[in-house]
Amino acid sequence: MKPLKELTRPNIWALKPYSSARDEYSGKEASIFLDANENPYNTPNNRYPDPLQRELKGLIGRVKKVSPDRIFLGNGSDEAIDLPFRAFCRPGIDNVVAIDPTYGMYQVCAEVNDVEYRKVQLDENFQFKAADLLAAADEHTKLIFLCSPNNPTGNRLCREEILTLLRSFEGLVILDEAYADFSNEASFLQQLDEFPNLIILQTFSKAWGCAGIRLGMAFASQEIINLLNKIKYPYNVNRLTQQEAIHMIEKHYQVQQWVESLLHERTRLMQEFQKLACCRRIYPTDANFFLTRVSDAKKIYNYLVDKGIIVRNRSSVTLCQDCLRITIGTRPENDTLLEALKNYKEEEA
Repeated sequence: MKPLKELTRPNIWALKPYSSARDEYSGKEASIFLDANENPYNTPNNRYPDPLQRELKGLIGRVKKVSPDRIFLGNGSDEAIDLPFRAFCRPGIDNVVAIDPTYGMYQVCAEVNDVEYRKVQLDENFQFKAADLLAAADEHTKLIFLCSPNNPTGNRLCREEILTLLRSFEGLVILDEAYADFSNEASFLQQLDEFPNLIILQTFSKAWGCAGIRLGMAFASQEIINLLNKIKYPYNVNRLTQQEAIHMIEKHYQVQQWVESLLHERTRLMQEFQKLACCRRIYPTDANFFLTRVSDAKKIYNYLVDKGIIVRNRSSVTLCQDCLRITIGTRPENDTLLEALKNYKEEEA
């Protein structure tokens, strides 16, 4: 890996970050706060939240077995995806490389930041070769994006190829593990010390059942985390989100029960899908969804909409023609979906 200073945009490296009132005083001992121009009424929402989310990071660190100073928390994973572009990629000069198909926000953030986005298509099994990504990179490639388990394909990427990439690429590798809780393969979290060029993304939106509170996590070296904290908005994670996340961590045992239930339903639903007349193929998955190729994705999608059932038509995505992405719901929800598809007739759609 190149020195981080060499990878960072010069203006960002030299930037003096905004210092908020709660950066300058972060204790809880005081009973009178007259430093932040807050309204003294409507406690506790009248006070700005901890800008570095110290209590929450401490709890997450214990659960994830990662030091809190190696954790960044953002407004959804989207913030943690966007900030590396702003920190490392010079608009109109640098580029990033990513697998294709994958999560669409990587490309959106690249385009917003005026950074060239280079796609490397996966093979027929939705896998990649590190050599292909490295061949697409050049001296201006700052970031490589991977998503494992991948969205929308559902499969986990080959671990050995990820390791090869980490050992060979001189820039930063961003590994999105949003769906890792549903996979039987270990997270890369415990290998952060081994790879200073690794940024791991995780989220409260999937296994934790908290998509509505918008809390994303990034794990990396302390040096990288310090850079992200330097350029984030001062109070990027609100108090209500922090408190709800703390509440969820206190009952993390329930999250594991949810995961086990969803994995059981995933197996059952995929087995039942194989019996459907409209099903052409089901792809392997390590996520809380699966991708299935059907006879006519557009017709089936519209048919299900009329029944009040919403799935995702992924036909416009590379390699996913006539594919639907099915999120695993509760058993009654899954049964309703199966019953509707059993009654689906091509000629009536």
